[in-house]
Amino acid sequence: QVQLVESGGGLVQAGGSLRLSCAASRLTFSNYTMGWFRQAPGKGREFVAAISRSGANTRYADSVKGRFTISRDNAKNTVYLQMNSLKPEDTADYYCAANQRADPGSAKWYDYWGQGTQVTISS
Repeated sequence: QVQLVESGGGLVQAGGSLRLSCAASRLTFSNYTMGWFRQAPGKGREFVAAISRSGANTRYADSVKGRFTISRDNAKNTVYLQMNSLKPEDTADYYCAANQRADPGSAKWYDYWGQGTQVTISS
């Protein structure tokens, strides 16, 4: 019954910004580490960012550090990914996921996944 629903994807010119949202339902949201992953054509699923249950701790892939910011609002059961200074290399399907275990950077440990939202960056 757990549902994660992403929104906010679209087509943006290089250098622009997007904010992705992921609304969670039917889970105790504050008990889960939340993460964002992406998958580009011909590539595997790549870790992007994660945020701890309280929001006090975050981590990022080197490829997005300094450009992307993950945040969460536990009162709204929502996690966000603010993406700035976007590059064509950021083009991918972006997925949010919920993690009950201790390793926020590995896709193997995430229990629930959203359907994804497409992000396309034009050059």
